[in-house]
Amino acid sequence: MLFFIEKCFLHVYMYIFKIVTRLLPFKWPLRFTGPGSSQQLLQHIAQQNHQHLLIVTDATLVKLGLIQPLYDQATALNIKHTTYSGILPDPTLEQIELGYALLNQVGADAILAIGGGSVIDGAKMIGALAKNNKPLANMTGLFKVRKGILPLYVVPTTAGTGSEATIAAVVSDPVAKRKLAVLDPKLMPTALALDAQIMQGLPPAITAATGIDALTHAIESYLSRNATTHTNECALECARLVFQHLPTAYHQGNNLEARQHMAQASMLGGMAFTQAGVGYIHAIAHNLGALYHVPHGLANAMVMPYVLTFSLAGSARAKQRMAQLARHCGISSDSNDQAAAEALIAKIEALNEEFGIPKHPPELQAADIPYIAKAARSEARFTYAVPRYMNQAMAEQLLTEMLGPKHLNEKH
Repeated sequence: MLFFIEKCFLHVYMYIFKIVTRLLPFKWPLRFTGPGSSQQLLQHIAQQNHQHLLIVTDATLVKLGLIQPLYDQATALNIKHTTYSGILPDPTLEQIELGYALLNQVGADAILAIGGGSVIDGAKMIGALAKNNKPLANMTGLFKVRKGILPLYVVPTTAGTGSEATIAAVVSDPVAKRKLAVLDPKLMPTALALDAQIMQGLPPAITAATGIDALTHAIESYLSRNATTHTNECALECARLVFQHLPTAYHQGNNLEARQHMAQASMLGGMAFTQAGVGYIHAIAHNLGALYHVPHGLANAMVMPYVLTFSLAGSARAKQRMAQLARHCGISSDSNDQAAAEALIAKIEALNEEFGIPKHPPELQAADIPYIAKAARSEARFTYAVPRYMNQAMAEQLLTEMLGPKHLNEKH
């Protein structure tokens, strides 16, 4: 009875939240697209008369020399710049504060993020610290970046997170073993470049995990009760592009056409979930990342079949929408919604197997299941308009299924 009352309340709350979301002033980034478009972005930056540019990236990209052409272009355009390469996967509060300290030291008034989702999220929060006179932890939650961020330009080096076109940033608190989400329209980047050439050196495993991350954004935003006509269009096209081009990008890393389509899919997925939100796949994946440091895209890929199966079993909306996705993407032509939806889940499982993604997260411990279930439900409760809500027992049962046969006899 209490769970029924909670669901009714959440449905009303999410309906109000949907109305508020539609009224938010989204200002999408200026976009440069195609192989070599990062050079066009730098030319645009040079015309903005910034005094000093802080380039935020990670040490691996610097070491591999993948962004050297951008350094050379910046120098040729007389863009004064300094590099901060201290962002690691799942950026921590400390890493962001160190980047902010360097920004102050050199007097930078704009930021260029070159990297994956962690780099882009870190750059967003460095830019937020520069404009808001309060600790980073005080900006977590909804609409707390009141003074905006510094001009932020983005060159994604992976195709999946969608951070280049979202109002969100996720940072880690390693002491509390949790992830902190910051959501505010003022986090939207100023301009971006979708450049397939930058992504050619991406290893197959990262290509797969980040590509499935984009697919997760598409599916969860399409299933969301907060979906709109615009988010539906973005989600459907994102999913179609991923199913069609991710296998090619995985097996043929130098295929520029596949890489460019995946870059487009990533942005579309980001645009979709920025307005419609995500769901339990992300909520559980975030906690796998916080507890076990599982890369976000990989965690999404492992969790997705279980959550979709759960949603399908108890939601007419989920069944219908999953069937529509399957038909739109050419996965099923079956007129029966149940069969088409099941084909979608089977296709995702087949992709995971093709990419060598485990069916059961090896890091997951039975003893942690109650905590993960509670934390995931807490994250989703007033944030995600999921098609079917979980109570604690449902969440624990789903996570127990994720343990796999090897651990089924463990107690938690």
